[in-house]
Amino acid sequence: MTGQDHPTGAVRIDTSRPHPARMYDWYLGGKDNYPVDEEMGRQMLALDPRVPVMARVNRAFMHRATRWLAERGVRQFLDIGTGIPTEPNLHQIAQGVATDARVVYCDNDPIVLAHAAALLRSTPDGLTEYLQADVRDPAAIIEGARKILDFDRPVALSLIALLHFISDEDGAHELVGRLLSELPSGSYLMMTHATADFTPEESAAAIAKLRAAGITLALRSREEFGRFFHGLDLVEPGVAVVPEWHPELGEPVPGQEDGVIPGYGAVARKG
Repeated sequence: MTGQDHPTGAVRIDTSRPHPARMYDWYLGGKDNYPVDEEMGRQMLALDPRVPVMARVNRAFMHRATRWLAERGVRQFLDIGTGIPTEPNLHQIAQGVATDARVVYCDNDPIVLAHAAALLRSTPDGLTEYLQADVRDPAAIIEGARKILDFDRPVALSLIALLHFISDEDGAHELVGRLLSELPSGSYLMMTHATADFTPEESAAAIAKLRAAGITLALRSREEFGRFFHGLDLVEPGVAVVPEWHPELGEPVPGQEDGVIPGYGAVARKG
């Protein structure tokens, strides 16, 4: 599926406030960001210069986890919090293993919608689609995903570097539970999450700066992150510092060896 192009002129983008997806793009060296995103990104770098490494480490985890799942027969992926396209995208990894893999991407930033055509370049016998929706509206996501994915067959739910932008008060755990409740047995949750476990002072400063800019940052401990997988069967090695989850499935990210990367990752199966 080539999808429908979404002209940027039809998309209203708020450039007065930073947005996590555009900051992430800046960390990765992309061009689809604005001065307000770069300004906040530089403030984050002043607190911890490894932030761009963290962004790449999360991206690398997505590649490894997708490859691990596809090699074990998973053919359907629901990726929420997709971000601005950066190759290889999830569907390119999945379809590199199985050309018939189906992927639904979902994000709420209009600039991601403007680039959605890049997410829709599927193999001829696979399928990709893009949904413009917010994780806080799981009903809309499920409704849209059902048009592409077969919910009678396993689906891998991908939540990479997303849930640390949603607080417990906003129902982060309930949102994940609601999404998983719609997926059949044999489905998977793949997820990464930033933590303050290793850098408490820098993390407190980052939370305050982002809050002042209107961005929630809900850093969770290893135990709190593990709660998202309650009732699921964790894949070995369980909850791990992100680079330590099946490193043999990908190349190491330059710089990841310079101290502990303050984030966790895990993959778990729904029984």
